[in-house]
Amino acid sequence: MNIQAWNLDIGTMSKMTMTDDSSRLQVSPRVRESDGRDAGQTHDVKAEVSELNFFYGRLQALKNINMVFGANQVTAIIGPSGCGKSTLLRCFNRIHDLYPDTRYEGKIILQPSGTNAIGPETDPFEMRLRVSMVFQKPNAFPKSVFENAAFGLRLRGVRGKELEEQVEQSLVSAALWDEVKDRLHQSAYTLSGGQQQRLCIARALATDPEMLLFDEPTSALDPIATSKIEDLIFELKRKVTVIVVTHNMQQAARVSDVTAFMYLGELIEASPTKDMFENPAKKLTEEYITGHFG
Repeated sequence: MNIQAWNLDIGTMSKMTMTDDSSRLQVSPRVRESDGRDAGQTHDVKAEVSELNFFYGRLQALKNINMVFGANQVTAIIGPSGCGKSTLLRCFNRIHDLYPDTRYEGKIILQPSGTNAIGPETDPFEMRLRVSMVFQKPNAFPKSVFENAAFGLRLRGVRGKELEEQVEQSLVSAALWDEVKDRLHQSAYTLSGGQQQRLCIARALATDPEMLLFDEPTSALDPIATSKIEDLIFELKRKVTVIVVTHNMQQAARVSDVTAFMYLGELIEASPTKDMFENPAKKLTEEYITGHFG
């Protein structure tokens, strides 16, 4: 498996009920603030996005994004197709660098190191180890279950017993170990779709990232597999800061502490999930979550 392939890869849910106004979601509160810049500040700040712009050639895909991401929180990013959700997500681990004629402006500061993830001085490959990503469809490598989980560790030079221990730990963290411990040397393609997606999560976790990015992680899965992934996302925030891009607003309500709404490359608002779905601050947000467009 070549380096580019690696670069491209790399609890209890909140209860949700419908009010008499069936267009509104109710979710359990987890954080207090309602302003986008402060939405993560009941926790330590893990990442601060400042005046972020991103361009595909002459096309400006992100416009002056400012947002704080709290450490050990799940942040969901919602919005209609083409609004910039995935573009924002992929800035964090510099996947855009793999393609020609792209450009960043602004900063994404990771704490506590103070690293500017998109700064010219920052090694993109380093960021893909520190900020791992799980994609829309399971993309297991054509290797064994063990070698999938071990891939990033081997790149870091981990060998022998330490490699075995860290592979096991990553599979445990992805809630997959009990299902595959007797199948480690079988092809990853023998696993179900949901198991393959959890294997991709294990592969992402193996290098001990600071942040974990999910881009529509359950859109290709059945409801049972989706439920397992959502449970896992909620549990993973104990270890890492999580950002989830989703079109599924019910999913955002179930798994996230903070929700951000984007439209036409702009961040419209970001607030605790309870506030977002019960009392959005912006009319455009209310129109989106009540199904008037999107």
